[in-house]
Amino acid sequence: MSFTDAAQARSAQTSVPAPRGHSPSVREALAGLAGVERATEALYEVVAGIDQTSMRGPSLLPGWSRGHVVTHLARNADALVNLLRWAKTGVEHPMYLSKADRDADIEEGAGRLPQLLRADLDAACQRFTAYARELPPTAWEAEVDHPRLGVLPAHRVPWMRLREVWCHLVDLDRGVGFGDLPPELVEELVDDAVALYADRPGVPAVRVEAVLPDGRQRGWALTGAGEASPVVSGAAADVLGWLTGRHSGARLDGAAPTLPKWL
Repeated sequence: MSFTDAAQARSAQTSVPAPRGHSPSVREALAGLAGVERATEALYEVVAGIDQTSMRGPSLLPGWSRGHVVTHLARNADALVNLLRWAKTGVEHPMYLSKADRDADIEEGAGRLPQLLRADLDAACQRFTAYARELPPTAWEAEVDHPRLGVLPAHRVPWMRLREVWCHLVDLDRGVGFGDLPPELVEELVDDAVALYADRPGVPAVRVEAVLPDGRQRGWALTGAGEASPVVSGAAADVLGWLTGRHSGARLDGAAPTLPKWL
């Protein structure tokens, strides 16, 4: 059985139950976990096709190979387990001991053989899914502290993992773009990206307009510095690429200003 087949078999056996009869927070968490499982299957399929030469080739993230991206996705799964453990026990468990430790772990793991990278990724994804599925409903209401985003409720952790997997799937530069994401997720990711720019220094004032995958049109405002509010518009996938700093090849109307680092 191949790496991808084995992963899909496990996913079929451990699907998150339908989110019924729970609080809104628990329903959000379980829906997010279901999305994570689907995203992880797509990730496995892509990573299974990367050979050693391609794994050491550049990703879309400056200075990172594909091996760096795969290793980061594994370590991010473990880091989010730390936040879930914090939510469950009430004892502080930061995502990473320090940024230096995080960076060192990624650098150390990036050069491994593809089969070792895949095994590490698979094991880390399983650890995240298993721990999240066993979390008591009350734990999803607890607050945890993200090193960049600050204090947030634990039921947002599955969404954070979902965002991480899909965005870094694009970064692997193996034929997956934002236009390939589940249509309903694209709008949520644009909402999320715009929200993350709120009240941040260096964000220009911009009106963002996008045509969503279902044909609807929506607008958002980046209320940053500057009197004028130029309009940047396009398909939602292209707008998302610009908002997340992954806009190479994006077809946008309007002069898209440079934005601060997204995350």
